Amino acid sequence: MAGKSKNNLRYQPRKSASRSTQAFTVLIGLLVVIMILVGLGILSLPNANRNSSKPNDLTNIVRKSQEESNGGDEEGNGERWVEVISWEPRAVVYHNFLTNDECEHLISLAKPNMVKSTVVDEKTGGSKDSRVRTSSGTFLKRGHDEVVQRIEQRISDFTFIPVENGEGLQVLHYQVGQKYEPHYDYFLDEFNTKNGGQRIATVLMYLSDVDDGGETVFPAAKGNISAVPWWNQLSECGKEGLSVLPKKRDALLFWNMRPDASLDPSSLHGGCPVVKGNKWSSTKWFHVHEFKV
Repeated sequence: MAGKSKNNLRYQPRKSASRSTQAFTVLIGLLVVIMILVGLGILSLPNANRNSSKPNDLTNIVRKSQEESNGGDEEGNGERWVEVISWEPRAVVYHNFLTNDECEHLISLAKPNMVKSTVVDEKTGGSKDSRVRTSSGTFLKRGHDEVVQRIEQRISDFTFIPVENGEGLQVLHYQVGQKYEPHYDYFLDEFNTKNGGQRIATVLMYLSDVDDGGETVFPAAKGNISAVPWWNQLSECGKEGLSVLPKKRDALLFWNMRPDASLDPSSLHGGCPVVKGNKWSSTKWFHVHEFKV
């Protein structure tokens, strides 16, 4: 009996070592599975950054530096950086997207050809005059010149949408009292979607500063709209929703469709009346498919 007891004691460490090896193997296997799930985007790791923005929480506006710059170039064009201002609708401001020279170039191209702005006639798909839009404007053909080509390529890089999916640039001018009441950029008729499909995104570039008014307002945006840092600078119209101040060189990108390709009603937007000064802007609409010009 004593001999058997010694033999049992002799083999017990081997069983313990075997169990440790099995546990280690299982642990390694779990780590591999977790890494695969993270790599596929199925599983995400907790974000240690407590300052990360939450959906519809406008007190946590995200600033993402696009260039390692401390104040822009010698011509006063400013530092380029991106600001997420809303998740419903999905909207981003690219500060100092254009240069001063590019702003002036677009205005100079447009001035000789300005006409009263129109709106889409949902019954015919054509254009019609309307009191809801009182600005003047003109279109620049896609690829109009080298400067326009450079701007359009930059817009494409910013949005990750091909240049070919965009309409020509529209340049708009708003004088005191002129406005564009809230509307959708996506189409509700069957005519305008025949070329390129639905409008998926809009890029609105501000070519001038405005002394007062002229904000781009999103009346249906979700979130605590009064929490934006520029709230006290807004006109009465600007406080009727989430608003973006018209600042020269900035570009506003917002999506008219959700990631699942459904139309986004929260993209309802308008141009507030100019209270003081003048407002120049330029719009680029993108379609789901190539837009033939």
